[in-house]
Amino acid sequence: MTTEAVDTPATVAAGSARATDPAPARRGSDYAALSREVRQSGLLRRRPVYYSVKIGTNLLLLAAGWTAFALIGESWWQLVTAAFLAVMFTQTAFIGHDAGHHQIAASKRVNNVLGRVHADLLVGLSYGWWIDKHTRHHSHPNHVDRDPDIADGAIAFTEDQARVRRGAYAWLGRHQAWLFFPMLLLEGLALHVAGVRATIDGTGRRTGRATMLAEAAMLTTHLAGYTAALFLVLTPLQAVAFLLVHQGLFGLYMGCSFAPNHKGMALFGKDDKVDFLRRQVLTSRNIRGHRLTDLALGGLNYQIEHHLFPSMPRPGLRHAQEIVRAFCARHGIAYHETTLLDSYAQVLKHLHTVGGPLRLRPELEY
Repeated sequence: MTTEAVDTPATVAAGSARATDPAPARRGSDYAALSREVRQSGLLRRRPVYYSVKIGTNLLLLAAGWTAFALIGESWWQLVTAAFLAVMFTQTAFIGHDAGHHQIAASKRVNNVLGRVHADLLVGLSYGWWIDKHTRHHSHPNHVDRDPDIADGAIAFTEDQARVRRGAYAWLGRHQAWLFFPMLLLEGLALHVAGVRATIDGTGRRTGRATMLAEAAMLTTHLAGYTAALFLVLTPLQAVAFLLVHQGLFGLYMGCSFAPNHKGMALFGKDDKVDFLRRQVLTSRNIRGHRLTDLALGGLNYQIEHHLFPSMPRPGLRHAQEIVRAFCARHGIAYHETTLLDSYAQVLKHLHTVGGPLRLRPELEY
């Protein structure tokens, strides 16, 4: 699959669900002009050395964390190990994300193998389930009723979602801005549960039976090995504490990395007509920072560039930003970039506003 095919508007999704190469973007469109400029810069070329070093270093640190776990043994100091492994699990998930977008290798098969190993085997997240969900998100970011990342759930992302809430969900919606970060502590466990459910019932899969079985085997191996390690090495109380700290911080880190990207940005309804370029730019928010920010957020701080060119290798995003920002300025397209802390403030403000109808009708809690 060529880079040009991957990065046309029809293929903004993660990649593994693609059956055929789509037609290229219309030659006269704004996106086509931007795409030609980016391709000519060479930023879509694969970066095998970067990813070899990245993956190798990440695997060494992950192995070091589990080695420390085995050497320390039965001790409350393992909670420090749990915190370290929470960071490494998130960094490993970022690599699975890059593989899902075919950023790492030219071969679709190689990318998918890397994605499944990092997601299913090393982290315990269902790669097939995530690919299906993430594909739909990239195709329709912040599009009400089409983007699964803003579907009604524990959090209400639109006032329409909030208005129909009753009982405990109404109470949750009223206070969701205050509860958002504490709720992220449950995000890791929620991702595990959603992936296991999808694996059992076979939903969200566009792969063959052999691939499904292989993924299920890797996911089962991770979950069984993880549970056995905790309860064989630690006391039952320490094992539960390790699990809570590890999965809680993993969910918090994951949530804090993804939350700034689209929450509180423009929303589109089913009747809104907007071209691909503006749909991706206006619904995304970049995080201003430096190379440490790039590392901590897995390159997701360049969310605009990532949504426009999802198969672009992570190190190219920083350089693509200059091209995309200048292009948007020339065409009068709002390009949103802010600090990490301000992005969280914007997210919380949006969630507080969405919960407004519920605060006006407290009787809905009963």
